[in-house]
Amino acid sequence: MKQQTATPIYPLDEWKIIEERFRPEDNLRNESIFATGNGYIGMRGNFEEGYEGPEGTSVNGTYLNGFFDSEPIIYGEEAYGYARNRQTMLNVTDGKIMQVLVDDQPFSLFRGRILAYRRELDLKTGLLTREVTWEAPAGQQVRLRFQRLVSLQRKHLAALTCEVEALNFNGEITFISALNGDVRNQVSKGDPRTGSGFQGQVLMTEGKGAEGDFAALRQRTKTTAFALVCAMENAIEASREGKREKVEAEQLVGFRYTLPVKQGEKVRLEKYLAYYTSRDYPEGELLTRAQATVEEARNLGFTALAEEQRQYLAAFWQVADIEIKGDAALQQGLRFNAFQLLQSAGRDGRTNIGAKGLTGEGYEGHYFWDTEIYILPFFLYTSPEIARSLLAYRYHILNKARERARQMSQRGALFPWRTIDGEETSAYYPAGTAQYHINAAVIYALKKYLQATGDLEFFLQAGAEMLFETARFWVDLGDYIPRKGNRFCINGVTGPDEYTAIVNNNAYTNLMAKDHLEFAARMANWLQREYPEQYQVLAAKIGLQPEEVAAWQRAAGLMYLPYDEELGILAQDDSFLDKAVWDFAGTPADKYPLLLHYHPLVIYRHQVLKQADVVLALFLQGNRFSLAEKKRNYDYYEPLTTHDSSLSPCIYSIMAAEIGYKDKAYHYFMQTARLDLDDYHGNVKDGLHMAAMAGARLALVCGFGGMREYDGKLYFNPIIPEKWEGYSFKVRFQHRLLQVQVTAEEAVYTLLTGEPLTIYHRQQELQLLAGRPVAVSIKPRLEAVIFDLDGVITDTAEYHYLAWKRLAEELGLAFDRALNEQLKGIGRKESLEIILQANGKTAAEAEKEEWIARKNRYYLELLEQLTPAAVAPGVLALLQELKAHGIKIALASASKNAPLVLEKLQLTRYFDVIVDAGAVKKGKPDPEIFLTAAEQLQVHGGNCLGIEDAAAGIAAIKAAGMVAVGVGDKATLPAADLVVKTMNELNLSKLQACFTGVR
Repeated sequence: MKQQTATPIYPLDEWKIIEERFRPEDNLRNESIFATGNGYIGMRGNFEEGYEGPEGTSVNGTYLNGFFDSEPIIYGEEAYGYARNRQTMLNVTDGKIMQVLVDDQPFSLFRGRILAYRRELDLKTGLLTREVTWEAPAGQQVRLRFQRLVSLQRKHLAALTCEVEALNFNGEITFISALNGDVRNQVSKGDPRTGSGFQGQVLMTEGKGAEGDFAALRQRTKTTAFALVCAMENAIEASREGKREKVEAEQLVGFRYTLPVKQGEKVRLEKYLAYYTSRDYPEGELLTRAQATVEEARNLGFTALAEEQRQYLAAFWQVADIEIKGDAALQQGLRFNAFQLLQSAGRDGRTNIGAKGLTGEGYEGHYFWDTEIYILPFFLYTSPEIARSLLAYRYHILNKARERARQMSQRGALFPWRTIDGEETSAYYPAGTAQYHINAAVIYALKKYLQATGDLEFFLQAGAEMLFETARFWVDLGDYIPRKGNRFCINGVTGPDEYTAIVNNNAYTNLMAKDHLEFAARMANWLQREYPEQYQVLAAKIGLQPEEVAAWQRAAGLMYLPYDEELGILAQDDSFLDKAVWDFAGTPADKYPLLLHYHPLVIYRHQVLKQADVVLALFLQGNRFSLAEKKRNYDYYEPLTTHDSSLSPCIYSIMAAEIGYKDKAYHYFMQTARLDLDDYHGNVKDGLHMAAMAGARLALVCGFGGMREYDGKLYFNPIIPEKWEGYSFKVRFQHRLLQVQVTAEEAVYTLLTGEPLTIYHRQQELQLLAGRPVAVSIKPRLEAVIFDLDGVITDTAEYHYLAWKRLAEELGLAFDRALNEQLKGIGRKESLEIILQANGKTAAEAEKEEWIARKNRYYLELLEQLTPAAVAPGVLALLQELKAHGIKIALASASKNAPLVLEKLQLTRYFDVIVDAGAVKKGKPDPEIFLTAAEQLQVHGGNCLGIEDAAAGIAAIKAAGMVAVGVGDKATLPAADLVVKTMNELNLSKLQACFTGVR
């Protein structure tokens, strides 16, 4: 597996992306990095003067969100229900053209001499600026300054300027400003992540015209017949009078401005561009609207538009900014990511955000589940109005989702896996249509939106209808399978991991469907109660019957989840664990991503993941799992994951942070935070990775910040990487603005605006009032001590030995004290297995259960002899001291008889929590019993200390991320942080010293 951090490509500047030297071999990448947009118009960072570099080192692109053409998908073999048409976001009219001639010599980075070069994208102002000092072949020197913005407040507008200063000559500067309709899309070369399948021109030029400084060009798509008008208005600033000439070719229209200059003088061209299409307005209005837009922009002027842009971004950064102290590279990366997300997100309710945004042609501009699971949370907690628009898009295509469900022989609605206008366009159904979890993704986002905003208006007008129609789909898709105990099963699906396709009971899918159905039933009942009239209107509209709601609840309650008892983990699906593990050691680095080097069938028959699957479920449905379960699942699936998808590292970072793997959390965070700026995958040339960019914020806020939202309440569990001095972020939630600041010492929560808010820091409830910061220490401190029972509190090991000895003699098995040593700290079932293996014996499960029960009876008989005199010396004094100082106390014992033993010893009153083998699925050395004790104590595991006498117990404590004290011999307990011979040697002071030394 790969994934290495990279050396920064661009100079580290916290608010700018800077290119200091032009290199043709870097140009494709830089065109993506320096892209500008506003959620509707997107422009790659192409040069205004044109590009004369080697073929294959530039993709000249301007894109309009949601503007596409279509053509039939050609299959070698077809089947019913296959997606019929491809859709491709089109490269539209090139309006960026601003050519410069110096005494009739064309300015080009491939002619003359470059004396100085600098390009920067300013994240505070939204301006793309390029400054070049250039010497023409005949020796004339000029300083050129290009600037570009795509207005974030004016959907249809972009503005460009070019200023030229004559440095060493008197002569002429000529500007050519034009609109060019001769545009094409990049052709895919076999990689499904790159360009389209279109050959040649599909956006056809129908007409053009020019008058004064205004020009316009009209085009139409070949198949979808969408009309497009691109218009421009130019303005010249010069000290001397020049001349203007019309420039025209078959698909080009524009103007040539020739201006006399003297040494030291400057001339300037301002260009205002507008794009309008028939997807937004009646075709007859396009030209009029475009002309009005550019004329208004010219009257305002570039300076005023730039100030408007700066003010918009100032308001955006006021909430969206994340500050990291002590890591300039990450600071730059996070701000770049946020900026590009803002530039690419559709916000009109009819467009969405493509996998590559508006920065390139990868994935043909399609919208995926990426939006709801990765991107929408970014906007939900910073700009909820944009989150609303993204959800409104799903409602906009609901009718097509209904149609797709019918095509798939199901009731309700099925949202397309990849689309632009709502039609399914995924040609490879095993990794496309089969990913039915897209429905759950949309509803998960709806649920989170409703809880974070309380926007009942949207829910009543659109959300409820989406919710109920998609819930219908699940109930019709799944079945109650007798061989699965009549549980509700969902077969023939693909989960998020695209290296495992068409399986039964993908755990992620089933969990998300369960959550979806529970939410649908709850909201249906709520609507009937609180808004009966609206409910009746909606029920009548979609034909919803009362029994359907009960069916949703039943399916949710009986949802089948594949689980492996031996491993103690969710199986990714019914067959995943029965496959051979992929040969990672034998796979060369140049064979990644696997999808480009191995046939799908080769990949599908192995345990190998493209991206987070079960681990993603642990994050999204975290309240359904204990910390121990999360750890076991993470430990199993993480080594099997290639992260060939850019969606993967952020999720592994989040979960690593939660389970205490701080180094892994930081490693995976780095993989996503600067994924594009450092071009980790070498494919930034095709466009930026929008979901990974949003994932970077998720990894910081939900990973290091530990933020979760459950049932309309915010929870935080912050940690901080050792390399950082501190970090801070803001969260919009329920009409409030919350700031979270974290250092190595403390977390500070400040309600900046809004009504009082209750949040939870770890298990502590905090009441926040506006303007009153609440600081909570996050420095590790000893809050709880968790004891083992046998060999620590008392020694009933002899009773266990005698009980096992009696059973072994009855069964004719050899058993002595040496073998008994192997049983320390582990449960009855595991102990019996060790005895049987030592004797070379096996037995049926029913027999083993009877033997275990018999041994326990013998043990209980012996326990009747137990009295308080059997408490180990020093234990009672230590328990009393801990109680007196407010330290919480728990028992974590492999014995199911632990409560009885404490009762016999008269120690029960000292223990806040008792966890025995009956409360956990995996015994020691699995950390579950200690993590469960910490959870029940409501104490963070990092603030706990465990005391054990067995190596398995010490391993469990350490795996739980706790400080471990061993009782016994150092030679047998080498992993312990402190070893004492007897409990008599321990007191609170010694435990504090040990804890502080480790932490």
